[in-house]
Amino acid sequence: MTAFRIAPAVADAFPDTLIAVVTATGLRGHESWPSTTTALQDLEQQLADGTWQPADETDPRIEAWHTAYRSFGTNPRRIRPSVDALGRRLTKKGTLPRINPAVDSYNTVSVQHGLPAGAFDLDHVTGDVDIRYADGTEEFTPLGEPEAVENPKPGEIIYTDTTGVLTRHWNHRDAHRTRVTEDSTHVAFVLETLHTTRDGHLLKAAALELQGLLVPHAEQTAVYYLSPDQPQFTI
Repeated sequence: MTAFRIAPAVADAFPDTLIAVVTATGLRGHESWPSTTTALQDLEQQLADGTWQPADETDPRIEAWHTAYRSFGTNPRRIRPSVDALGRRLTKKGTLPRINPAVDSYNTVSVQHGLPAGAFDLDHVTGDVDIRYADGTEEFTPLGEPEAVENPKPGEIIYTDTTGVLTRHWNHRDAHRTRVTEDSTHVAFVLETLHTTRDGHLLKAAALELQGLLVPHAEQTAVYYLSPDQPQFTI
């Protein structure tokens, strides 16, 4: 069992936060995921046709994350929120990267709805997951850099378990240790908003959409929510 928790200090600083955690067990990452492939292609075609474009930093959803990053000392134009970086890449290249079906699924939902997303292979998570301010002594190994070790800045918001940091700068980059691959079978996918009052309905729709992409390729799925009013759950 794994608990997800928002630290009181983070909840107090961002009182309108809502985080959806979509879990999947018995995930089958080696088979074809046609619905994800179609969703990706449809999004890229809409961009090419000029009927849709990703949210940029002028959009209130992205602007809120820029403001949050600045509040804990991160320059969001150098170190961008994940959804901002993903949307910029899509606008520039016209395509999203193809990583594996599970990652492609949350990337598609993230950029389509303008909400940061990430995922953790729960078989490589140790203990519970906390969203809290870093003290600077924690260690982080960036995705794709298994030999590198970083320390977050004191006061930076991180996801962390009992071994180390799972994400830096709240949602800028995930850790290599808990990365999701085709072999991952027990995964927690995360979607976030800082403005439940305005965008809570959007987050919940995105969570259900992501769950829908996972259901045909998993033995079981579920959706949980974290907020200042409900700061912990256990899966």
